Amino acid sequence: MRFLSISSGSSGNCIYVGNDTEHFLIDDGIPGKRVREGLSSIGLAPEDLTGILITHEHADHIKGLGVLLRKCEVPVYATAGTIESMLADGRLGRVNEELFHPIENDQDLELGSMQIHPFSVPHDAADPVAYRLSDGKRKLAVVTDLGEYDERITGELKDLDMVMVEANHDIRMLELGPYPYPLKTRILGSRGHLCNETAGQLISKILHDGIRHIVLGHLSKENNYPLLAEETVRLEIDGSDNVYKASDFPLDVAPRDICGKVYEI
Repeated sequence: MRFLSISSGSSGNCIYVGNDTEHFLIDDGIPGKRVREGLSSIGLAPEDLTGILITHEHADHIKGLGVLLRKCEVPVYATAGTIESMLADGRLGRVNEELFHPIENDQDLELGSMQIHPFSVPHDAADPVAYRLSDGKRKLAVVTDLGEYDERITGELKDLDMVMVEANHDIRMLELGPYPYPLKTRILGSRGHLCNETAGQLISKILHDGIRHIVLGHLSKENNYPLLAEETVRLEIDGSDNVYKASDFPLDVAPRDICGKVYEI
């Protein structure tokens, strides 16, 4: 399986996951030119996509979707609540609604050689999900846009070969920053976003000998720095009560505005 973060941050998100036969985007919140450039870097084009998996309807996850669908009709998979919300206010423009396929939380979806497992996350959207994907040999998950985690979510992230976890903000930077108070409250709430410390705590609970890559994603431009996120997560791992240290695993930060590196698992 291959993983490429084309963009990951509060201003736009688009992740590629695929193998030799199936090719997926998780979200499309960036301009079409950037999607095409990102896919081109791994020898693909939007026309090659098997499908687009949407986590939720916020603009930074879907604002490029309408344009892409008007240029090439790619199937879109999302929960019924997310589809209804995306189509309700015309944000996508005129699109072929037959391209939208409703999925259900905790119900596996088989698309070619890929098994896709959506699971619900606490976020202030209609019916948000994260995704775990497997080709039968390797497993990875992308879990962003959640205000908190529990045993159910950590259970979904066990025994992975690779994981992307949100490390959205540094609490102190957010509290002292320019955001209006209601937005700060929303981000810090149980249906908001994970801070660096909580991301580290979540990662600490899912570490195992077989995990190959850990990527931090969805960093806030205004309320975080890549190095700060990485160092904070490493401190949380080192201070946890498991047997591992942060140095035992490759830990990277996905760039906000450019493609990251390609991971092969």
